[in-house]
Amino acid sequence: GMFYKLFYICFFMIEKVDSEIIIYDKMFQGLCKKPYYGHRKGCPNFDKKEGCPPGLPLINEVFDFENDLFVIYTEHLVGEFASRMREKHQEWNDRQCYNPRYWQGTARKIHKAEREIALKLDGVENIVWPENHGVNVSELMLNFGIELNWKWPPEHNLENITYLVSLGGIINLESFIY
Repeated sequence: GMFYKLFYICFFMIEKVDSEIIIYDKMFQGLCKKPYYGHRKGCPNFDKKEGCPPGLPLINEVFDFENDLFVIYTEHLVGEFASRMREKHQEWNDRQCYNPRYWQGTARKIHKAEREIALKLDGVENIVWPENHGVNVSELMLNFGIELNWKWPPEHNLENITYLVSLGGIINLESFIY
């Protein structure tokens, strides 16, 4: 059934980490302005949508760094998904087969459920998208042996994986109430 299919293409993890491993800087918030297909000025939400940079505090103002943080990530087997799309639509190129429009909703739904599980843990009062608060997500994920591939679409391979990543922790009441 549907549950089996969702389970088959997405896996999730919640990992406790020492806040000292978090690398963050305002410059990482600017990565949203990096051009990508169909958006020569980067993400159209940058400086427009609530919850998007650049007007957001850095992660150390969001969470109390005296406590551990929690990395919540969902692994989506996008290479397998693209292969199934290629079978259905043989005339499609890689960009079409990997188009997030077709898989991102399912991956986000699973990630949202995972975030709700994390909110029940001691030490998790809030969860945010780390890149919005200046976290170097590539370096963060290397701590789990995961090298993020930013080339999009990737060269097709069944092993291709994409990740949704969130960060949870104790709210830093001294500087910011989220």
